[in-house]
Amino acid sequence: MNALEQLKAMTVVVADTGDLDAIRKYQPQDCTTNPSLILKAASLPGYVQALRDAQDMGDVEAAIDMLTIRIGTELTRIVPGYVSTEVDARLSFDTDAMVAKARHLIELYQNAGVGKERILIKLATTWEGVQAARILEHEGIHCNLTLVFSLEQAIAAAQAGAYLLSPFVGRITDWYKKSTGTKDYPVDEDPGVQSVREIYSHFKSHGYDTIVMGASFRSAAQVKALAGCDRLTVSPQLLGELAEDQGHLERALTPVPATATEQPMTEADFRWALANNPMANEKLAEGIRGFHEDTEKLRTLLRQKQAAPA
Repeated sequence: MNALEQLKAMTVVVADTGDLDAIRKYQPQDCTTNPSLILKAASLPGYVQALRDAQDMGDVEAAIDMLTIRIGTELTRIVPGYVSTEVDARLSFDTDAMVAKARHLIELYQNAGVGKERILIKLATTWEGVQAARILEHEGIHCNLTLVFSLEQAIAAAQAGAYLLSPFVGRITDWYKKSTGTKDYPVDEDPGVQSVREIYSHFKSHGYDTIVMGASFRSAAQVKALAGCDRLTVSPQLLGELAEDQGHLERALTPVPATATEQPMTEADFRWALANNPMANEKLAEGIRGFHEDTEKLRTLLRQKQAAPA
């Protein structure tokens, strides 16, 4: 078996894309999207009609929601598992607004014939995002807590009952390379890889049910170093590299019996931990800004197309 086939035997492989052709080619279990990927997907041939329908709507916000749901709906027809759909990054510090937006997206999916059991609502792992996940999970709406850069963020998400969380491997590594001047890390010393390994080990030893899904990979070596993780969401480029790799893939992560317990994380604990972690604090804010900027680009694109002569 190639490395991708070996990986699928020990980890649920998720495609980090909205590209229909890539998903058909690599046959992942799930697929994740975010505002950056929705913006990119809007220009792909498979979504030409969806983009036309969106530009015909007078309300830009409704058009973005419609386009997001159309893309997500197409993805549910290809993958057998979950499709992750992200709440507007502007709402990342407003629990009530995130909950309302998530409910609206689920309603739009249901109107399109897609049940909530097929969707993961993606929320930034701010304190407010964690509380939104607590509410939504209680309502049976599963959540993917994204932009995870620290163990404390992960613990808070797990204690809130989040279905899944996404630690961002590559972005952590990027920060440490820049801040330390390190050109490259051996994969076992890679800070991003170490972060996911720490979260995975902590969750298994403490009996948390929340799924750990490594994300934001920069290399196939990072992916292989986390073989055995619950899930890994990987770009089409790296899926292709793994499919061409004929080497033996060793399992890197193995669950251990749950033997430890810990106190519930408070808001003060959460905020203090972020304040004391320059990398996590900076990358969380940067990630939220980046997703917002791509949503703004999509708004601009739709406004331009709506204003263009017929």
